[in-house]
Amino acid sequence: MAIDDVRDRLPRFTAELEAGIAAGLHFGGQAYLSQAGVVIADIGFGTSQPDVFVTSEMLMPWMSGSKPLAAVAIGQLFERGLLQFDDRVARFIPEFDQGGKSAITLRHILTHTCGFRGKGRETLGTPWDEIIASICALPLEPGWIPGAKAGYHVASSWFILGEIVRRVDGREYSRYVRDEIFEPLEMGDSWVGMPREKFVDYGLRIGKMWLTERGVAPRLQPWHEEPYCTSCSPGGGGRGPIRELGRFYEALLAGGVGRRGRILQADTVDLLTHPQRVGMFDETFQHQIDWGLGFIVNSSKYGPQTVPYSFGLHASSMAFGHGGFQSSCGMADPAHQLVLAVVLNGTPGEARHSKRIRLLNSAVYEDLGLN
Repeated sequence: MAIDDVRDRLPRFTAELEAGIAAGLHFGGQAYLSQAGVVIADIGFGTSQPDVFVTSEMLMPWMSGSKPLAAVAIGQLFERGLLQFDDRVARFIPEFDQGGKSAITLRHILTHTCGFRGKGRETLGTPWDEIIASICALPLEPGWIPGAKAGYHVASSWFILGEIVRRVDGREYSRYVRDEIFEPLEMGDSWVGMPREKFVDYGLRIGKMWLTERGVAPRLQPWHEEPYCTSCSPGGGGRGPIRELGRFYEALLAGGVGRRGRILQADTVDLLTHPQRVGMFDETFQHQIDWGLGFIVNSSKYGPQTVPYSFGLHASSMAFGHGGFQSSCGMADPAHQLVLAVVLNGTPGEARHSKRIRLLNSAVYEDLGLN
């Protein structure tokens, strides 16, 4: 499916995609849209690099759009009776109990209220066990009371969730999500750390991302390179065709049922995607944002033009999902049985991306008459 195939149905949305190219925000990308399980758009558009077009088959980085995968993994272990959301992290990782972090629970991590934001970003090339040890050694941030203060954790706490999965289940996190999430949902080209041989086989199907900030000559981000594609970072290392991220959200809308089986019970889906943290000011984003367990819940009520990683101006209060660093958005809106997943291959700065994604998501609702 090409962008011209959906232009008549989605005129505002396609116009915004192309306006972003004209403005230098991105060079191309992918978009997937479905309603009540019926696919409306599954497109690649623009270029990945000179003379290489973006197709819907390319594997694009999801960045922090990967975080809900860990939430679902923890939800699965919860359903099996292997953990509770209010369990302390130290129950599973005893060495985590240092630096004032003994009270931190899984719920605190999943709601970004745990207070150890400092490490986990620059981990490339570091063995997994060393990453976990360095995060366990972090002290609680001064004045932070877990659960009473909020601040988005880019990577550190999500490595801890990945380690809990490993210690409880026995499989490495990258293997677990392949077996328990991607395969039941027919997400065969999705990975959180792919084997080297798969990286080589994919070749030019590994999509590229560009730095497109204002006043800076566009240059490639390194995220298409082998060390990034083969390392496992639960908080930001997911990648695949954006249609496959769309399938993940379709399964959640269907009460946890995917194309080849169930990944969660409907009650657990509701628990993860309904507000668990409400009205709290986020010290990282510097904005009020509501959170489920691992999912952002529509927070437009705190400022539709200013809320970071917006679901748009017309999404219902039930909408949930997650954005990825200045580039992507995956979301579902149960009120309209709508799924949208989009990735743009330019990172233009936080302010320009926030405006771009708000306009794109709003345009979908306007095109479908849902505003």
